[in-house]
Amino acid sequence: MQIVTIDQRAQEQRGVTICLAGIPGIGKTSQTRTLRERLTKSLLINCESGDLAIADVPIHAIHEPTWEELRDIALILGGPDLVQAPSEPYSKARYDVLIAKPECAKLATYETVVIDSLTDVSRRSFAFAERQPEAFSHGRKDLRGAYGLHARQMIAWLSRLQRDRRRNIIMTCVLERSVDNLGVATWGLQTEGQRFSRELPAVVDEVIVLAFADFGDAKLVRAFICNQPNPWNYPSKDRSGRLDLYEKPDLGALLDKLLINHGGQNAH
Repeated sequence: MQIVTIDQRAQEQRGVTICLAGIPGIGKTSQTRTLRERLTKSLLINCESGDLAIADVPIHAIHEPTWEELRDIALILGGPDLVQAPSEPYSKARYDVLIAKPECAKLATYETVVIDSLTDVSRRSFAFAERQPEAFSHGRKDLRGAYGLHARQMIAWLSRLQRDRRRNIIMTCVLERSVDNLGVATWGLQTEGQRFSRELPAVVDEVIVLAFADFGDAKLVRAFICNQPNPWNYPSKDRSGRLDLYEKPDLGALLDKLLINHGGQNAH
């Protein structure tokens, strides 16, 4: 057991984990442009092949990773789970094998990682879960088993990324509006399985919604909605306590505000 002193905590290189949600076409992926000087040390995990809006942005990328590759990425970034058995996906044995590969060692050098999008990551996770023995009962498909396994592996994957305290992890996600049988509308994160979307806000540092807002002048402008309560009941959350209800839609500036007073690569 190691006790981290006050001075050591103040000098820690610190990152932030953000879920950036918004309706399709609002400009979530384009926010990568605002990373500016961070771009040279950033990596895009492009799951959707929807990066046309940032085709000219100078950022390294991994295209169309499989679920198994996404697990390996989370292991490299977040480090191993020392209680897992060698055969398990986030074990120390698996980590040692991966980090010995030059391409995996390079992955660990990036200071900001953008995952586009969490919606698509969840689809890959569920597709993987559907093929596992747990998704079958007496030789027939069991959706309850598949969704249960999917939820557990997505939460384990997200928790591994959250343990990467040194890096900025930015995950985009589709925001969707649903209406119940009583006509009550709610906003939520579009992912496979309700359990994961419910538990996600409790894991990540920030849930930021990029949306159009009316500031009273009859003009709709894009803004980051960062807190609750808000007029639309968006699933926003600010663990830092540093963000206002509305922030300008500039991801780089938002990182600067979140990481003020922290040294290392995130101080600008």
